[in-house]
Amino acid sequence: MDSDVTVITCPYVDVRLTSTISSFEVKRRFNRGITIAALKGKLEMVVGASVSSMDLELYGVSDKFLQKMDDNEALLGSYPVDDECRIHVIDRSGGQLEFTDVSKVEKFELSDEAYKKRTDSARSFMKNLRVGQYNEEEMARKKAELAAQREEEKVAANSISVGNRCKVQVIGQPTKLGTVMYVGTTDFKPSYWVGVKYDEPLGKHNGTVEGKQYFECEDKYGGFVKPQNVTVGDFPEEDYGLDEM
Repeated sequence: MDSDVTVITCPYVDVRLTSTISSFEVKRRFNRGITIAALKGKLEMVVGASVSSMDLELYGVSDKFLQKMDDNEALLGSYPVDDECRIHVIDRSGGQLEFTDVSKVEKFELSDEAYKKRTDSARSFMKNLRVGQYNEEEMARKKAELAAQREEEKVAANSISVGNRCKVQVIGQPTKLGTVMYVGTTDFKPSYWVGVKYDEPLGKHNGTVEGKQYFECEDKYGGFVKPQNVTVGDFPEEDYGLDEM
């Protein structure tokens, strides 16, 4: 008999946005189902470049260039866009670039020592309010939390071995069964990750991320998850009847 396989994916993606108009980076959420033309319309309100003079480039989570997004009729989800990827907006009009090109502007320079002595500087203001990096207690707390998180991930990863059958449970996603194919650190994002070949096509790739192959499997059967989301055990592979007549 025939069996339909449904691919489930998150309809929204959180991306970072940069542009040739500004040095600032912002984050926005977009529906994967919109066209690139519609995306440009939304970006026009964010970065200030007109749709008619806008080119888009896609970069991975580690800021490695992936490809141009030059098909206005294509859907955003047809490109390899994952959370924390970066979309760079290039303004071909050149009109506003004049205001960001400061190469010909005479610069006022102040030594770091002199800047430290000023009481009207942003640094002095932040120190007085103990904001950000100047809040030593807060910075120490965040550093300790990050170290504890990394240690927790390492301990969890050490209990998982390549070849283990596993169950993957991520908040907001369906429970998936699969086989562990990779355990360790990665180039695309720091900390420990578990590469899984799912029993169904519920993944994002074929074991290769940003040009580096971590393991092999069929396309859309591979995924990387945090060790804490992986439970190893006797999870037999289900027979979905794909080979039955």
